[in-house]
Amino acid sequence: MPAAAQTPLRSVAVWLLLHGLLLSSHPRSAAAFPKGCYPSEEEGLKTFRCSNARLTEVPRDIPNDTNKLYLDSNRIPFLPRDAFRELPLLLELDLSHNAIAGVESGAFRGLAEHLRSLDLSSNKLVSVSKDAFSNLQAKVNLSDNPWLCDCRLQELIRTVELAAGSSAGIVCGSSAQEEHVGKAFLQVIADTDLCNVYKKTTDVAMLVTMFGWFAMVISYLVYYVRQNQEDARRHLEYLKSLPSKQRRSEESSTISTVV
Repeated sequence: MPAAAQTPLRSVAVWLLLHGLLLSSHPRSAAAFPKGCYPSEEEGLKTFRCSNARLTEVPRDIPNDTNKLYLDSNRIPFLPRDAFRELPLLLELDLSHNAIAGVESGAFRGLAEHLRSLDLSSNKLVSVSKDAFSNLQAKVNLSDNPWLCDCRLQELIRTVELAAGSSAGIVCGSSAQEEHVGKAFLQVIADTDLCNVYKKTTDVAMLVTMFGWFAMVISYLVYYVRQNQEDARRHLEYLKSLPSKQRRSEESSTISTVV
């Protein structure tokens, strides 16, 4: 083959080799993403959408340079520890309209520095520890969940910064005080400090327990004294019934025993 014909062939071969190497070195291909998920770019931010993808857990194959992550309208029931730790550049996280009933402490670890928006609305959250949101600077939407209104929720609300306009949607789904059910939680804690109520209830329970023990001790002492009095009375009657000599002997024996 002439040298002139060999040069284009060599160029094509080199291009194909370089292109193959480039594809193989790409961090993730579209085929690696969960079904129904796809990357895009919105307003200059790298976005990963998994809305309505029928997910039952947080996917693992999310590009680690993602800025906005949409996991809304799925079937995710639980957020485990370190669920998003591989996403250090995440700014917005949408977990709304799932079935999330539990958030493990440390679920949002690694997001404290950059995350600015977290949407947990329309889930099944009843009670979550404030530790799950420790050091998080994001504005959080906790509306439309069946919250148990108690001291734990009060501590959580005072730990996070609520998203604008979301506070009215945090409504008591259940409460130890029936009159709170159906009311906006911020309205409830404006009138009642639930943590102080809990403390007072605990103090009253402790006082009742202490009084119970005290009453038991007093009852035992009264019983003990009365029993001894009865035994002493019987013994005196017995001594009176004895002949005089034997009585003196018994009395002497009793006195010596007492001494």
